[in-house]
Amino acid sequence: MSRQSLYPDTREHILAVGEVLIHGRSFTALGLSELLAEAKVPKGSFYHYFKSKEDFGVALLARYFSAYRERVGDLLTDSQHGNGRERLLAYFQQWLDNHASCESQSCLAVKLAAEVSDMSEPMRVALSDGMDAIVRKLATCIRSGQQDGSIKPQLPADDTAYALYSLWLGAALMYKTQHSMAPLQAAMTHTQGLLLPCNAA
Repeated sequence: MSRQSLYPDTREHILAVGEVLIHGRSFTALGLSELLAEAKVPKGSFYHYFKSKEDFGVALLARYFSAYRERVGDLLTDSQHGNGRERLLAYFQQWLDNHASCESQSCLAVKLAAEVSDMSEPMRVALSDGMDAIVRKLATCIRSGQQDGSIKPQLPADDTAYALYSLWLGAALMYKTQHSMAPLQAAMTHTQGLLLPCNAA
């Protein structure tokens, strides 16, 4: 089998192992020797796929956001999951439930946002681009809710989407600091207020 045909599998394997290791500590604390030993690949293979550890970090974030958008895409866009408001509340309920069941480690964006934004400009840009794409999906769903009559127009959809994502990102950081569901539960209450149904007074 040619080296080129092995590329996707080997690269994906290195990224998958790296994500697991980073969840257990931090990006900065992860050494390449540890990553390569855990992935069972030689050092030369790493540099075949990534120019540097920073380049690896950018690829890791791009992979995470791509998988995340695919995972939530149907929930936010498919009318089979309900009207616009129902789909949005289900999305944020899923976020809350993941933390309640101790699956919050799946959110690589929350873990790395504070750590790498001042350390690496390329990784900061990868985070920003990934988050912006999620905000756009939320905005599209909000507009859908406004059109189907399930969400009362209060603010422009783009502004509401940005406010909601910022609210939940902050709540997730507070959760990590306080080890309490209270910030996320408060975020859900505020979300319901920002997504009032059209028949609300």
